[in-house]
Amino acid sequence: MDRHRRIVVVTSALLFVLAIAATVRGQGTAGQPPQVAGTSAQPVPARPSSGLNLAAAQNPFLGGVRTGQPTPGVMPLSLGDAIARGLKQNLGLLLGEQGIQAASGSRWAALGGLLPTVNGRLGESRQVINLEAFGIPVPAGLNSPLVGPFNVFDVRLSVSQTVFAYSAIQTARAGAETLTAAKFTYKDARDTVVFTIANLYLQAVMGASQIEAAQAQVKTSEALYTRAVNMKESGVIPAIEVLRAQVQLRAQQQRLIFLQNEFEKQKLVLARATGLPLEQQFDLTDKVPYAALEPMSLDAALALAYQTRSDLKAAQALVRAAEDTKRAAQGERLPSIGVNADIGKIGPSADTSLKTYTLAAGVRVPILQAGSTRARVLQAEASLQQQRAQLEDLRTRIDFEVRSAFLDLKAADDRVKVAQTAVELADQQLTQAQDRFAAGVASNIEVVQAQEAVATASDNYISSLYAHNVAKISLARALGVAEADGGRFLGGRK
Repeated sequence: MDRHRRIVVVTSALLFVLAIAATVRGQGTAGQPPQVAGTSAQPVPARPSSGLNLAAAQNPFLGGVRTGQPTPGVMPLSLGDAIARGLKQNLGLLLGEQGIQAASGSRWAALGGLLPTVNGRLGESRQVINLEAFGIPVPAGLNSPLVGPFNVFDVRLSVSQTVFAYSAIQTARAGAETLTAAKFTYKDARDTVVFTIANLYLQAVMGASQIEAAQAQVKTSEALYTRAVNMKESGVIPAIEVLRAQVQLRAQQQRLIFLQNEFEKQKLVLARATGLPLEQQFDLTDKVPYAALEPMSLDAALALAYQTRSDLKAAQALVRAAEDTKRAAQGERLPSIGVNADIGKIGPSADTSLKTYTLAAGVRVPILQAGSTRARVLQAEASLQQQRAQLEDLRTRIDFEVRSAFLDLKAADDRVKVAQTAVELADQQLTQAQDRFAAGVASNIEVVQAQEAVATASDNYISSLYAHNVAKISLARALGVAEADGGRFLGGRK
């Protein structure tokens, strides 16, 4: 029973860790890309960084067991391929598999009180015994109480079986529920892996998109710088305008370098979580564009979450296991029935040995156990109350996660629509500023500000697209269907 209680506690701790991992949204921020020159009032939004802090580095779902050797050239990697690899090589999932094995071992240990015990013994000895030591008087005619030496050969098979023990029955049931909880925990871990890998892949896709946007900004800055040089040589503008264009170009180049470095680190994090060799070169083949999710009512989503969430089912199994454990502790006060059988041959030698056997049945009645049973009942009751409290908290947390996912999805969808319009307006503003500068009716400051507005609008759109896709996969995770329907959620269909 002590082993069983330990496995219950360990499984509960694993559930708590998985619950925390399920609420992760990105990996934090390690800094901002360099700001371009100018006086834009709208800052570039924070980007989830690939740099891992200490807590993230200790998250098993960000680790993986490396498999295979790097292949020559650049390997294409789709979102589906990344998730498939994560479901095989992710460290968090591999640890979950060992949790099932440990729970299975605990179940067999719990069954020990009901399964028969069979032992065999084979022995041969040569003995000299003292009759007086056993209270046997020395027979007449013998001068010494010593008898022997003589040989004893004994081969024996013994069987012990519990016929009825209420405590052992409840302990076995608790072990079965613990194994059930471990299986549901493993299934929940698979959903966590799908969410984690999808999130890392989306971060990398966002990084690639920001690099493309930054490269476009560099080309625009180069063109503006070249135009400023030509206009200065023609005597149309002063040298300060060329200097402004050159500063803007260097700022955009610096920003591009930062984004390229962040993108490579994001790919390293993705490779580690999927078990890819870190030196393996790969390209992201899925761009995951905007796709609106079909409407779903909050009530229907909550009902689905309560029906499908594996961590909820695991917590319910742990409550049942705790109830069985309490009944097992209470059952230690009840009588138990057992039988024992012993059969074998004994004699001076193997050839002359004779068959003997013993059959016995008995009832064990606990009378006084000096408070040990009471102590185990109190401990089991405390564990049961803890499991029930955790189950109710999990129900509330599921409600919170589904409602939060709905809010995030609605806000992200609105952000994408607004950001699309902002990009179009910023492009028009830049075109007009360039025309005004070329006509000599505006300075290069106006062009720099317009170019920075384009960069900010582009970053906002890319970030809002990432937030929208993460909100959709987060909703799938909150509903407990990330592995089964995560791809359809990202594709915009229920």
